[in-house]
Amino acid sequence: MKTKVDADLCTACELCTSTVPEVYQMGDEVAEVIVDEVPSNLEDAVKEAAEDCPVEAITIE
Repeated sequence: MKTKVDADLCTACELCTSTVPEVYQMGDEVAEVIVDEVPSNLEDAVKEAAEDCPVEAITIE
């Protein structure tokens, strides 16, 4: 599984970074993905972060 954050949509609310800090971190202005592939044990948490994102900036492939 892969995930992306759309920098044009992200409002830097830090929801994803607090939910899955192993996958997302805050960049200069918006959240960023810090892994190439989401580890299988974190897939459910990444799905939750994507669903909870208030501006739907997170996508999953």
